[in-house]
Amino acid sequence: MLDLLIPFLEKMAHFGLTWGPLLVLFFMTVESSFIPFPSEIVMIPAGFMAARGEFFPGDNIMAAVILAVACGITGSLLGAWINYGLSLKLGRPFLHRWGKYFFLDEAKLNRAEQLFRDYGEVTTFVCRLIPVVRQLISIPAGIAEMRLGRFTLFTGAGAGIWVVILTSLGYGFGTTTKGLGYGELVHQAKGVLDQHFIWIIAGCILLVAVYACIHKLAVGKQIKGL
Repeated sequence: MLDLLIPFLEKMAHFGLTWGPLLVLFFMTVESSFIPFPSEIVMIPAGFMAARGEFFPGDNIMAAVILAVACGITGSLLGAWINYGLSLKLGRPFLHRWGKYFFLDEAKLNRAEQLFRDYGEVTTFVCRLIPVVRQLISIPAGIAEMRLGRFTLFTGAGAGIWVVILTSLGYGFGTTTKGLGYGELVHQAKGVLDQHFIWIIAGCILLVAVYACIHKLAVGKQIKGL
């Protein structure tokens, strides 16, 4: 899919100085919903363009980077809320019967549901960094009627880490390379990402463990105070 979308990406890149933030917001919303669309071809080029002064506002590189990240996270949340809301309202039988007509493969839905059943609400954080499941984990959360506040917190945290990583990769390539095309940029950056992906997941698992310990201590203190 990357190779098919790269020519389209190169055309959109010409609008970075004018419409960059809105384009990132739109495509990350699409990416985070049920429509298959790789976030790598959005956030990596956004960071790359920001480093080169080609992303709104252009002349202020740090402002461009922050704006790209903010739009990426917001778009991720918007798309996740769409999945969550549809799942909450339509329910599991409808999604499994008709989902295949809306890019929701039943095998992938089953996988996402199994992960949510096995590991609970925290999967909405960790799975934001796992391809394919990243978009679908919002669906079992909606079916299970997970509280919207907790869903937003965990999803925003996971999506935030992912967006920052991708934007930083693009920014790094933008500051260290010259004359690199967008297609080559995405492939090279994705290669670096794949090479270090295990450490990203390990870091997230560590964060979950720390959260679990803090939560357990807080609950223990509340019980003692009763």
